[in-house]
Amino acid sequence: MASGTRVVACAAADLPPGEVVRVDRPELPAPVSVFNVDGELFAIDDTCTHADESLAEGWVEDCAVECPRHASAFDLRTGEPSSPPALTPVRTHLVEVVDGDVVVEVGTPRPR
Repeated sequence: MASGTRVVACAAADLPPGEVVRVDRPELPAPVSVFNVDGELFAIDDTCTHADESLAEGWVEDCAVECPRHASAFDLRTGEPSSPPALTPVRTHLVEVVDGDVVVEVGTPRPR
């Protein structure tokens, strides 16, 4: 892993496909959400860039999460919004399974 703030989000067994976990810890500047989409893990900043809304509470379809407030969707691979009202992307973070735990390197972007 790279040089961001490393946090264990959960045990990998506790994050099956179709589920999400929100990580909110004092050592993090902001909450992060980890999504399991068909067995692939994605970590993004949890808060919508348009409104103060948790993306972990949104709906996931394909590889995007839709904000529950105003329906902007964010690509989980890139953080890019697909439509207004959100115009600013959310940050992505490197995530992997290490010794059975889902580990997020907060501040290290997911490789494109």
